[in-house]
Amino acid sequence: MEKTKVIVKRNLLKTIAWRVVGIIDTIIIGWIVSGNPLVGLTIGSFEIFTKMTLHFLYERVIFIIYKFI
Repeated sequence: MEKTKVIVKRNLLKTIAWRVVGIIDTIIIGWIVSGNPLVGLTIGSFEIFTKMTLHFLYERVIFIIYKFI
């Protein structure tokens, strides 16, 4: 497999693993603050897509920048 594809896969796996930790944290905080577990789950569900996408794009931009340095 080409090195770039391996790096992209690694970035994606790191993104997913980190987001699982972050989502659990957000759900718990939302639950504690609101007193309602459904609020925590709602916030965590929305956050899954927004932050995972942002992190993946961040990783790709950093990779491209380092490629030209």
